[in-house]
Amino acid sequence: MHVIGTAGHVDHGKSTLVAALTGIHPDRLKEEQAREMTIELGFAWLTLPNQEEIGIVDVPGHRDFIENMLAGVGGIDAVLFVIAADEGVMPQTREHLAILDILQVNGGVIVLTKVDLVDDPEWLDLVEMDVRQMVRGTVLAEAPLVRVSARTRAGLDNLVQAIMDCLARNPPRMDLNRPRLPVDRVFTIAGFGTVVTGTLLDGKLHIGDDVEILPQGVRGRVRGLQTHRKKEEIAWPGSRTAVNITGVEVDQIRRGDLLTLPGLYQATRLLDAHFRLLSDVNGPLRHSSQVKFFVGAAEVLARVRLLGTEEIKPGEEGWLQLELAQPVVTVHGDHYILRRPSPGETLGGGEVIDPHPAKRHKRFSEDVLQGLEVLRKGSPVEVFYQASVASGPAPLREVVERSHLTPDKAQSALQELLSSRQLVLLGSGSSSSEDNALVIVQAEWAALTQKMFQELQAYHRVYPLRRGMLREELKSRMRIPARLFNSAVRQWVSECRLVENGLLVSLPTHQVQFSTLQQTQVNHLLNRFAQSPYTPPVVKECQAEVGEEVINALVEMGQLVQVSSEVVFRKQDYDDLVQILYDHFTKQDTLTVIQFRDRINTSRRYALAFLEYMDSIGVTKREGDFRRLNKAANKR
Repeated sequence: MHVIGTAGHVDHGKSTLVAALTGIHPDRLKEEQAREMTIELGFAWLTLPNQEEIGIVDVPGHRDFIENMLAGVGGIDAVLFVIAADEGVMPQTREHLAILDILQVNGGVIVLTKVDLVDDPEWLDLVEMDVRQMVRGTVLAEAPLVRVSARTRAGLDNLVQAIMDCLARNPPRMDLNRPRLPVDRVFTIAGFGTVVTGTLLDGKLHIGDDVEILPQGVRGRVRGLQTHRKKEEIAWPGSRTAVNITGVEVDQIRRGDLLTLPGLYQATRLLDAHFRLLSDVNGPLRHSSQVKFFVGAAEVLARVRLLGTEEIKPGEEGWLQLELAQPVVTVHGDHYILRRPSPGETLGGGEVIDPHPAKRHKRFSEDVLQGLEVLRKGSPVEVFYQASVASGPAPLREVVERSHLTPDKAQSALQELLSSRQLVLLGSGSSSSEDNALVIVQAEWAALTQKMFQELQAYHRVYPLRRGMLREELKSRMRIPARLFNSAVRQWVSECRLVENGLLVSLPTHQVQFSTLQQTQVNHLLNRFAQSPYTPPVVKECQAEVGEEVINALVEMGQLVQVSSEVVFRKQDYDDLVQILYDHFTKQDTLTVIQFRDRINTSRRYALAFLEYMDSIGVTKREGDFRRLNKAANKR
């Protein structure tokens, strides 16, 4: 699922375009409708021709509301960069483009709106050339440009196709099993209570989940989930999501807070970041400047500590440590924006490198600067996790090699990820070192476990009288390599999620139970066995009386012992026959079929079938017409 956002100068037709595309006008406030200008974030949704339903975040274009705009673009996958054909590039056009570039929004579509107001084709060509010049070297350098009119609907079909093509090039957000939802709206609904909305990142939410609101740390529970006003049992990564929370009052949450599962994230008031100052700002960024810090949907005042320099000049990059006036939640790799509080101006931005530095750095320490350069590639935990994701289920030694971490750092990162249940380590089942154990990401392990459960559950439903599925059949159905399957089975057995019995596997909850009718038929059949213990009904007769599945179940349960394709005995009668056999050999060294037949008063058919079975399991050894007790056989 994807979310796209609008961007562009005020009155260039962003909201009107959204309404024309979706049939939903995003301006919901009376003041917005009266002024015909977006002030707050607006939301809509659209079903593309490929049936993907996408969310749309409409942001304000007026410079007075640029900070509301920043709360809406942090979680988008692509942008509709809107420019009115009759006006062309304007101040907020350039500012919005700069923000999109700093946030590294993954492409989008440039939309030339209001083309119905322009009669001169050459003017449209000039505007398009101006736009292409402006986006050169930015994230929108290769973006397609579509000319549309929301009023006449000209070009809307082409725009929808361009959106679909753009999103097709964007992979879906990864499910890292660490859900976080930056809150961009919070309100209450009579009869339901507190509701928050935002774009869900990094994981899924389920109805009934316990959740935590950070940085306050208040706890609640998910009562309901909606995506595009449709009730859902699960909210997926990348979706615009509304969460109905119980146990939390509406005044305990504000825009910029983070909804997540308890224990996954910690708020911070000190962070290290890489920064790029825009080339057209009014002057350099100096040490100890006060700024506004924007990340996700959060906005807080901050004090800048420049590292390695006294100032960063327009167009330059550098390192800084931000001291935040209020705690926020952010992670390595998050993109952020800095603005000057007064007069309002977008300064630039970059990436959060360390959201939890141990202390205030010495500003001109070479060790600090070199350490930050290393961390820019990822903290040890992040690097190891990404190496695990990229490797897929792989031996630990391979993941360590891929991470390029030192053994000590890799081991520390592994333990942290195992403790936080983001990774699972599947033992090799041998005496070899831990290096041979398989590392698998928790989300993939959960999916694998669910697949196993579904396959066995379906099998038990179709074959309720079988003790389990053949282990090799489950492996074939899982469609995973043998090494991963064997390690997974050992793990499932150790976690009591799976029962292994010889060649069979089953769910712990599965029990073979006969219906009332089947049990009556079984009792009648066993009575026939009791009446003629050594001349019982043959297999075909048994199957005709109770069914093949029931006979197989009785054999698997040990109530019957099948000694040939035709002959089967009750377990107690089989045990008696074995005892009779051993008793014979205490008195004589050899035994013929005729002797055994006469001893148990049966036919050759049953005597021969039993003795050949004894041969096959190594109790006896045939020598011509005679049989001797195998010296290696122990009396059972």
